[in-house]
Amino acid sequence: MRQRNCLELQVPCVPRQPWSSKCLNVRTERETACVTDSAVLETTSYTQKFRFCVLMATDAVAQLADSLAKTLVTEGELSYKGQGRKFDNAQSVEEMVKEIQEFKGLKALRLEGNTYGVEAAQAIAKALETKSEFKYCYWSDMFTGRLRSEIPPALNSLGAALMTAGARLTVLDLSDNAFGPDGVKGIEKLLKSTACHTLQELRLNNCGMGIGGGKILAAALTECYKQSSAQGTPLGLKVFIAGRNRLENDGATALAQAFQLMGSLEEVHVPQNGINHPGVTALATAMQHNPQLRVLNLNDNTFTKKGAIAMAQALKHLRSIQVINFGDCLVRSEGAIAIAEAVTEGLPILKELNLSFGEITGEAALLVAQSVEGKATLEKLDLNGNCLGEEGCDDLREVMDGLNMGDLLGSLSDDEGEPEEDDDDEEEDEDEEDEDEEEGDEDDEEEDDEDEEDDEDDVEEEEDSSVNQVSSPLSVPRSPDAASFLCFPSPDKLLKLGTKRALLFEQQVDVADAGKTAEAFLKISSVYNEEDEQVKSAVLDSIDAILRKAFASPSFQGYNFVSSLLVMLGLLKSEDKVKPVHVVPGHLQALEYVVRQDYFPQDHIAVLEAFMSRHVQALESCSSARNILKSTLEQVRPEN
Repeated sequence: MRQRNCLELQVPCVPRQPWSSKCLNVRTERETACVTDSAVLETTSYTQKFRFCVLMATDAVAQLADSLAKTLVTEGELSYKGQGRKFDNAQSVEEMVKEIQEFKGLKALRLEGNTYGVEAAQAIAKALETKSEFKYCYWSDMFTGRLRSEIPPALNSLGAALMTAGARLTVLDLSDNAFGPDGVKGIEKLLKSTACHTLQELRLNNCGMGIGGGKILAAALTECYKQSSAQGTPLGLKVFIAGRNRLENDGATALAQAFQLMGSLEEVHVPQNGINHPGVTALATAMQHNPQLRVLNLNDNTFTKKGAIAMAQALKHLRSIQVINFGDCLVRSEGAIAIAEAVTEGLPILKELNLSFGEITGEAALLVAQSVEGKATLEKLDLNGNCLGEEGCDDLREVMDGLNMGDLLGSLSDDEGEPEEDDDDEEEDEDEEDEDEEEGDEDDEEEDDEDEEDDEDDVEEEEDSSVNQVSSPLSVPRSPDAASFLCFPSPDKLLKLGTKRALLFEQQVDVADAGKTAEAFLKISSVYNEEDEQVKSAVLDSIDAILRKAFASPSFQGYNFVSSLLVMLGLLKSEDKVKPVHVVPGHLQALEYVVRQDYFPQDHIAVLEAFMSRHVQALESCSSARNILKSTLEQVRPEN
């Protein structure tokens, strides 16, 4: 027995639109569909009901209602989404073409989930040539089973139609089409045209663009921005999605230049693209110029320390960021510490932080946890799959519980356990990768060095000949200088530098380089002697001068200085295979002095305190100095 069922919603009065049994897709902001004994369309006033009635069985009505609920997207939309049909030629799309032509005010067309040949695409394109109000292209997954050579001409036809129509696009979605670099060429003209001057969302996920496609895309976006800017309406792209595209470093770097130029991005999703630290660093620089960025997803690329530190620096400029997904990015402990500092200093509306599967150790994970304290909007912290160990996982849960945020910590079920102290295998791949990337540059540098050596030999020969002709005085011992001290530190050399030693060190040490600054600190503090007031004063004056100058610079990366210091002291494992120094009490005594100075950022205190609390062999010979330093760190630690 057939029943009468009705799904009814209020809608504004709209003009009658054509429909067919194969495509029930007249779209309004609110729709009314009512199942009765006949098909009736009634319109009265602005707030009257829109009734579409068809005789159906109860289960069919339920399916229709569910379908309508799932597919309502935007006003003026015509959808053929997910029908799984194959359109090879113009004849196969005749009905579709007719519906497109008769649809007044068409703004959106959904073609995804079907497969279209070149002739079919050309026929659809012809129908779009008069649709000047068109804005939304939902054209993902529409070339399944097609030859790659078919895709560019199909895309060219559709793009040309939109340009002819004078359309102004808002969304262009071509995801899951696997069209490669040639497919990007198929939309190149469209992206450069006035049709894309208004583009806000570009979705090209899983298209296999490769490096070449990434470069073509970057050039097209750059050209679009320049042309639109010249017309007084610069391209304001907000959402960019291009995961699983094999962009690698060169493709990512090219796109980064376009992103930096636009400066309007709010969401960037580029997961699984084989991007290493050079590409990550380029993207980090670009992100700093997009202050409205809310979502940054680089999941499953390879940051390592260099990329993570660069990205941490970028995060300090992004106060609107809400979601950070650096999962499976190998940020490692040094990178995690840098990111934790960035979170501590800013990111007031952060909702989600994903640093899972990054080879992060327990101490660094605790600093990440502490960094989210006071983030009222936080919804999830993901540190799963790292190297915390059972005790580290317990400590992490305890810290989060202490912050009343225990329920925001994600699962730790895939933790890898504590890393072995002497296991450096994980770093070898990174080193080999860096060597491969730099091999070409090194060869060039070696050639330049050889040329320079030849020139130097010639100069030396000339000098030797002049020496033979003119008698010279007996050589005198060279007076100590800052460079010779830093090579072979000794108390005697330090004192012989005289009262201008601080100035000499300022001139000698490149304080723009956090690593070199940390190395200089350890060299100078190694001769510290608590019982020799003259040497003690010389050491403290010297490191005061260097560090005050370093931390006064806005570009100085303080977290990099601290992590470099921890690596050199043997307290933190580094991917660069840095050989730790032999820790002496002077290192820790000088550090105890530094943390009490006004130039030393309080944000670094928690980091030092966490690592000084570790039971490590490197600090066993300096237990007294370490205890004094720990006590001072507790005293100067900022109140939460």
